[in-house]
Amino acid sequence: MSNLSESFLKLVTIMDDLREKCPWDKKQTVQTLRHMTIEETYELADAITDEDWKGIKEELGDLLLHILFYSKIGTEQNKFTLEEVITGITEKLIVRHPHIYGNVKVNNEEDVKKNWEQIKLREGKRSILSGVPKSLPATVKAMRLQEKAKQVGFEWENKEQVWEKVDEEIGELRSAISNWQSANEKELAIQHKKVEEEFGDVIFSLINYARFLQVDAENALEVTNKKFTRRFTQMEDEATKSGKNLADMNLPEMDSMWNSIKKRH
Repeated sequence: MSNLSESFLKLVTIMDDLREKCPWDKKQTVQTLRHMTIEETYELADAITDEDWKGIKEELGDLLLHILFYSKIGTEQNKFTLEEVITGITEKLIVRHPHIYGNVKVNNEEDVKKNWEQIKLREGKRSILSGVPKSLPATVKAMRLQEKAKQVGFEWENKEQVWEKVDEEIGELRSAISNWQSANEKELAIQHKKVEEEFGDVIFSLINYARFLQVDAENALEVTNKKFTRRFTQMEDEATKSGKNLADMNLPEMDSMWNSIKKRH
């Protein structure tokens, strides 16, 4: 038996022991584990954004434990077993990679993606978009929807066309803002809803443009969030060291401090 097999079976045994002997583990259900699994997934995403390989390894272990936990509960409920989970994904990968395990020819990764989506449709999916989870964060969901639509040819030819669409959407947003600002009290809510809609269209088109730049829009925004947090907390620290409070400073003072920090990092 290989070291990998021994390590995996040891972890399975530990999961069995915990489920039988630990009061906390015995109480868990698929419902109680759900939010913790989501949290672990976001912790993995954080580690990936930070390129923290030690953290990635640790979070992958946590997620693996959750997979075993769900499988253990599934076995107890006579719904499925761990073996069935493994067999299921194995068979799915074989079926969806006919260019590896069959005689289908592909030229590049785009051909692979197109084949993948067509196979899923033959498996009974009603829409090319049906595999996108409803609970995904909006930015990630927009990326997945666009990527899936691309597989049937619903895609711009080049990034210049996408940027023209961004410009068009920004123009529509400006028009909606103007209408909202000049609306009477009766129309105010309707016009504000239109602003929200047009703002969403701008974001959607920018995410589309990010794809053409081969930029992960979700990760790019998170990097900016982290950068803002780092610089803002530095600004708070420097204000405190100088005996000041940000709330008591005016905007030009804070802006000057911000620019100074920005130049250093």
